[in-house]
Amino acid sequence: MTTNHEPRTPSERPSVSPSGACDEQPRITLRSPAELADALPYMLGFHPTDSLVMVAVHGEGGRFGGRLRVGIPSAPAEWEDTASQVAACLVRGSERRGGKPEGIVVFLCQDPGEGDSAQRVMTRLRPFAQRLRLACGSLDVPVLEALCLSGGRWWSYTCNDADCCPAEGRPLTRPGTSVMAATATFAGLQVRGSLKEIENRLTPLRDDRAVEQEEALDRAAVALVPKILDGATRQEVGAETLGLARTLMRRLTLAHPVEGGLRADDLDDSLLGHDEAAAVILGLQDREIRDVAAEWMEDEEVAPALRLWRALARRCVGAYGEHAAAPLTLAGWVSWSAGDEPTARIALGLALRADADYRFAQLLHQACNEGIGPEGLRECLREERKRREPRAPRRKRSAAPTRPPGRRSGPRGRTRRRADGSGR
Repeated sequence: MTTNHEPRTPSERPSVSPSGACDEQPRITLRSPAELADALPYMLGFHPTDSLVMVAVHGEGGRFGGRLRVGIPSAPAEWEDTASQVAACLVRGSERRGGKPEGIVVFLCQDPGEGDSAQRVMTRLRPFAQRLRLACGSLDVPVLEALCLSGGRWWSYTCNDADCCPAEGRPLTRPGTSVMAATATFAGLQVRGSLKEIENRLTPLRDDRAVEQEEALDRAAVALVPKILDGATRQEVGAETLGLARTLMRRLTLAHPVEGGLRADDLDDSLLGHDEAAAVILGLQDREIRDVAAEWMEDEEVAPALRLWRALARRCVGAYGEHAAAPLTLAGWVSWSAGDEPTARIALGLALRADADYRFAQLLHQACNEGIGPEGLRECLREERKRREPRAPRRKRSAAPTRPPGRRSGPRGRTRRRADGSGR
């Protein structure tokens, strides 16, 4: 459907209360297009960029229901098909959960490029907004409001009153100053930056390090062949992969993260050697090894595991782009397991962009979008870990120092404490 930010199949998700219980959800009434525009980042958990967002509205009071986000197709020839697909997806998803929506609110979010203006963006996207209105109307669900958000301003495609919605648009509310912002802060809702910022933390390196990393991946791939020819088993390769991954996690734990996304990522990247990253990336291509790594989802393992999966996703460069599906899926799983659904959806969407047939990402993405909680899978992974490690109770490990990247740590046999990669 689109080549921007999402897999080609749109995904619809239900509204989720901050506390997980509908009757405890803080309520706020949105009375104008300006308040709708202000509420959008809090609905999604991030500021959407180059995105079409649709929100289902239910009942006489206009309760928000399912939400859908896809990238805006760059080619206008795709707009009609896109409009039909997303409208059908949102309506069908709402019907599965108990009722057809009474209406839909549409947001088109795209900032102007160099030499462009926000008003021209709004004008260019107007035919797309009209196609969305027609597609929803054909399903007997009216578009109650259609807004364009661009360059810090908003426009309504449904209002023709120049006093209400002037041609130059109206400025968006300054972040953190609205009633919606106050209510969201009270409820514990977070806006985790922009979609582009979150994606940048998960996309491959593009500087000189990318060349060195691809060479390291080539070396690691060649090194796997003699291991297999010499009779190395999946358990042995898995133990080496998981042992190295744990070493890297301990190293990340000792180096406290810097506040702020890109600065923290730069620190993490500096702590991983190219050969170390390559070995773990290739090892995670085995689904059973990856499944064991998915067990690092709670307690003191969450933060270093998420940092490691993000860093490994950034190392899947050049010809190894598809290999990113494994660390991206693990990053999405840990984020979802820890309660960060917005980041989880973005990571899983990127995993499917890297490999559209990656089954683990497909299942997690669908479950996350269907509003299924992660606890069922968490419990399965806990039980599997207990079965595989009956004499290894969970305990906090002492923070032993680890060697810096690039230095050999001695014979592998000394660093491998147990065969964590055993098949299941």
